[in-house]
Amino acid sequence: MYSEIAANKRKTVVIMLLFVAVAAGLGWLLTQFLEGPPVMTIYVLIGAAVYTLISYFMASKMAMGLNGAHPIKKKDNPRLYRIVENLAITEGLPTPKIYVIDDPALNAFATGRNPRKAIVGVTTGLLGALEDAELEGVMAHELGHVKNYDIRVSLVAFALAAVIGILADTILRLSWFTDDEDNNPIFFIIGIVAAILAPFVAVMIQMAISRKREFLADATGALTTRYPDGLAKALEKIKVHGSATKRPNTATAHLFFANPLSKKQFASLFSTHPPIDERIKRLQAMGGGS
Repeated sequence: MYSEIAANKRKTVVIMLLFVAVAAGLGWLLTQFLEGPPVMTIYVLIGAAVYTLISYFMASKMAMGLNGAHPIKKKDNPRLYRIVENLAITEGLPTPKIYVIDDPALNAFATGRNPRKAIVGVTTGLLGALEDAELEGVMAHELGHVKNYDIRVSLVAFALAAVIGILADTILRLSWFTDDEDNNPIFFIIGIVAAILAPFVAVMIQMAISRKREFLADATGALTTRYPDGLAKALEKIKVHGSATKRPNTATAHLFFANPLSKKQFASLFSTHPPIDERIKRLQAMGGGS
């Protein structure tokens, strides 16, 4: 299991480098369209890096607002607080801020720049449907994201995806509206193709990051509670009752415990989460239910 955790971390580094490579390629193409000197590519990448940093520091607040999450105090839900506090102590982590989304769907989430700035939360539907051992499994999974710094990876991926989208859109607009006959037609064709494909590549990379991290967090959560069956049973209930929230957002879908997008949405075809059945199967292999 620990070898799988190490392998997933190495693969995630490679995937993040692919993200940067795509952004760098788009920056170079943008420089060609603007007919600027080679150094302009560096300026474009610096600008993209600044935007990424701004998005990185603002992402948690934006994510909570987009999903209608609100913070709670210990007196609001002693049960949830007790479970999160005990798990944080077990993992040697600071107790994160706890948020709740008023939604009948069964789901949970984690975000933040680092363990000191971490946020974990649940939907009211999840709170009402799960037994203590099941809720503990889900929250151990979310704290697994915190412990493994998945929350940081997710925020960086979110910010880089936004940058790639902006660069691709700029190139596409320049390719359609420029009327300079001196422009190289090869760059024109490459620019259009890259601008169209880049956002899809960004989504695919984001999917790969999230799916690997979900398996990793499941494993971490199961090792923390020493009761994989609790998390497996929670997933069984989510499979039956559903995890699609009333305010789904594709930009923050990867932050959730289970896919928050409705199956009717086109974006659900590019799910950031692995199949629930596969997650249950892996947990059962660790010693959970059959």
